[in-house]
Amino acid sequence: MTTHESSVAAGSQWPACPMMRVMPKRSPASAWARMFSRNVAALTRSTLRSNARVVGKALKTTRAKRAAPAGAGLWTAGVAVGPAGMRRYRLYRPADVRFGERLPLLVMLHGCGQDAAGFAASTRMNTIAARERFMVLYPEQDRVSNPQGCWNWFDTASGRAHGEVGLVMNAIDQVSTLYAADRTRVAVAGLSAGASMAALVASRHPERFKAVVMHSGIPPGTAHSAVSALGAMHGLRRTKPLVAKPVAMSESWPPLLVIHGQGDTTVAPSNGLAAVRAWADAAGAKPGAARVLQRGKRYPANVTDFKSKGRVVATLVDVASLRHAWSGGAARQPFSDGKGPDASRMVWAFAARQFGANA
Repeated sequence: MTTHESSVAAGSQWPACPMMRVMPKRSPASAWARMFSRNVAALTRSTLRSNARVVGKALKTTRAKRAAPAGAGLWTAGVAVGPAGMRRYRLYRPADVRFGERLPLLVMLHGCGQDAAGFAASTRMNTIAARERFMVLYPEQDRVSNPQGCWNWFDTASGRAHGEVGLVMNAIDQVSTLYAADRTRVAVAGLSAGASMAALVASRHPERFKAVVMHSGIPPGTAHSAVSALGAMHGLRRTKPLVAKPVAMSESWPPLLVIHGQGDTTVAPSNGLAAVRAWADAAGAKPGAARVLQRGKRYPANVTDFKSKGRVVATLVDVASLRHAWSGGAARQPFSDGKGPDASRMVWAFAARQFGANA
């Protein structure tokens, strides 16, 4: 036997043909281990790419929230604290406020699913404030108090609604002190749940406001819990009369402007009429003839004033085709419909008239 034959017979790993190499056998366990390692590596790379996208989106959202909406001026953050907890707010101030100058204050309460920055961007109220020179306060609901970011205007039975009213009032007092807002010229407005909260705030502190605006909201006295709020949204509940004497309503209560869309399927349009009737009945006001408002190709609206002794107590702007959205707002923003009449201009015009009348 040759040396080569002896090596093969002895179990050498090398066969007769030097070009035909036989690899050592590997166990099934090691094959699964390699496959598992490859899958883990692939999953890790995929997760990192996915997380990068998520983190990037989150950072972009955070930057958007911190960025000042349109309007040349200062975009300031603050916190209001009270027995009911704490709430963040944003304050817009026009540029170049002179020393000793006291500007009017408009309080804007956002709707469900919104925050201060989003509401400011949607309504573009800061642009109007820069031109007309007034401050805009945007209190912000937190997701702990309401997962959807809704103001708890309906929860009067537990007192939570009144606690949030107190926080809004604390925010107003704070910015009035820190930034010299004119306490004699304050108005409050809101959208949806924010509109309902605006009306509740004004009804509990009527002497503090010169005007109140409800856009697509539900009037006070219509709900007292989450269940009753759902019925109110569908127009299935009656609004209780406001607790106020006609003399007080006509002399010290702030006039009410209601803007509501006829196509609103989230909050029934009947709530808008119920709100102005509650204000009007408490003051003994009567409706005048409706007039049609339309600018260009925007949705038309029927406007009805309710007056008492020549004074406008409440005004209803009933907008055709408008759904549950801020009328005339930024077209690309959520809860905003650019085809409607400009609600932001209407809000300021209404408030400015009351400021002028009181001056």
